[in-house]
Amino acid sequence: MDRKFYLDLAAKNQRLPIAVHLTLHEYPNVTEIELNGELLADAVIKSARRHNSPLAVPLMDLTLEKEMLLKLYGVPDADIEKYHFSQTVAPEFIEKISSAPLTPRMKATCEAISYVAAREKELGMVTVGMGIGPFSLVTQLIADPISAVFLAGMGMTGADEDDVALLEQMSDVATRVVIRYLTAQAEAGAKALFICEPAANLVYFSPNQLEAGSDIFERFVLEPNLKVKAVLDKLGVDLIFHNCGELTDDMVKSFNRLDPVILSLGSSRVLWNDAGLVSKNTVMYGNLPSKKFYSDEAISADEVKRLTLELEEKMKATGHPFILGTECDVLSVPCREKVINSKINAMMNA
Repeated sequence: MDRKFYLDLAAKNQRLPIAVHLTLHEYPNVTEIELNGELLADAVIKSARRHNSPLAVPLMDLTLEKEMLLKLYGVPDADIEKYHFSQTVAPEFIEKISSAPLTPRMKATCEAISYVAAREKELGMVTVGMGIGPFSLVTQLIADPISAVFLAGMGMTGADEDDVALLEQMSDVATRVVIRYLTAQAEAGAKALFICEPAANLVYFSPNQLEAGSDIFERFVLEPNLKVKAVLDKLGVDLIFHNCGELTDDMVKSFNRLDPVILSLGSSRVLWNDAGLVSKNTVMYGNLPSKKFYSDEAISADEVKRLTLELEEKMKATGHPFILGTECDVLSVPCREKVINSKINAMMNA
């Protein structure tokens, strides 16, 4: 896609919530839909149409890549969710990742992408894929990533400490897994990939170590994502980069190196301050606190209206290309759907 498409979209001042999970859970047969490409595409299209969005964004499910990897490794389905690698794996296994079989959920997502891509002109939508970022996947693969990253930040290498050796190898493994799935989605017809890297934040990276000059953020976040970006560039697919974690200004600045067409940040960030940190070639997206939408006590509809108008006014003053939206996929919460939709309506109608 021409980057101008995204800049023009920002210039239209559209409000674009991501709410596929909420839309999907309006159906009684969610599990069936998640395994059926055409039905899943219908839910994606319905969600986009409901909010007048030209971006057909799929479900933000960041568990699929781990499932694919562990199925390849032979882990029983019942153990996948809680499984962690405790030692490094054989190089022969790593070489299998580039041709790993997609899981049924992944196949359905790719089929949904193909279905939407074939109807793009009719629908007036751009087909978007979805995937987890390499570091966020790493945090799912080892039991104590915080300690491993801290040891690496102290200057230890895999030769010094087994936990660091595992971290280093899993970073390579995770990057390969991410590339395997994003390639499949690109081949299915995705024009942009929404890469979600929420774990690349201050929970996992010591600010003291970063301020002292440690290269851990470079090694375990930027370098793997630059490899992802290089593959996307080769495939002719745009990068939409999402991070809703707690970040420093330097972390936000570093994302410029990925040159995303859209940068999505969480509600912990003050976007009109971040506008000075981000290239004007990148559209900033967000960042209403949608994780709180389920509760009137956490945030009222009136507060959503206030934040909506404040974001638009202050972002307009910066002159930075901006699309007002949610900080994440708006999740469906049982018995709270009406409350959640009231917040989306408040956002759209303020």
